[in-house]
Amino acid sequence: MAKRNSGRRGRSRRRRGSDTGTAGKPATGEPVAAKASAASKAATGPSPRPRQRRSQADTAPRAGYRDPGGVGDRPEAPWHPWPFSELLILIGAIGTIVGFLRGAAGRPVLFAGLGAVMLGTLEFTIREHRSGYRAHTAMLAAIPTAIVHSAAALGLYALGAPRVTWIIVPLALDVPVFWFLFRTLRGTFQDARRERVFALSRR
Repeated sequence: MAKRNSGRRGRSRRRRGSDTGTAGKPATGEPVAAKASAASKAATGPSPRPRQRRSQADTAPRAGYRDPGGVGDRPEAPWHPWPFSELLILIGAIGTIVGFLRGAAGRPVLFAGLGAVMLGTLEFTIREHRSGYRAHTAMLAAIPTAIVHSAAALGLYALGAPRVTWIIVPLALDVPVFWFLFRTLRGTFQDARRERVFALSRR
């Protein structure tokens, strides 16, 4: 009986040893395969697909860039390609600085510079607004409102009205004047924008 048991134990030990040996082969083979695949990837380098995606992502915004406030191409001035409006703004800015630095003696130069800047700015803002390229509704409505406010205050001063009326009456006129101009200019821009979008869609 003891010999039979010893024989069975020996056979079971041999089987266990053979099982662990066969089970250990794929375990030892897996790191080798992983190292081989990693070495082949390092040798061949990354796949070209991510590079193509990056290049397309880099070039797409540049090719499709548009002015966020404008639709289509900027409208050209009648005197294109001469930049008269830009030069007028530049000269007016220089005159404004010089007149401000001179103090009381430079007031004529200061007002002339401010006027030049205003004219140059109004020229291209009105052109962009009427063509439907970009809206300047609030600015174009505020400038006439300021002119009406100043004219009303000066008229009341010339008539000898009390000082309180110089402030209250012009302010009371500002609200309806600005509202009327804002609505009118907004409608003009919306009509021009629709025509511009329609013309671009037909190209």
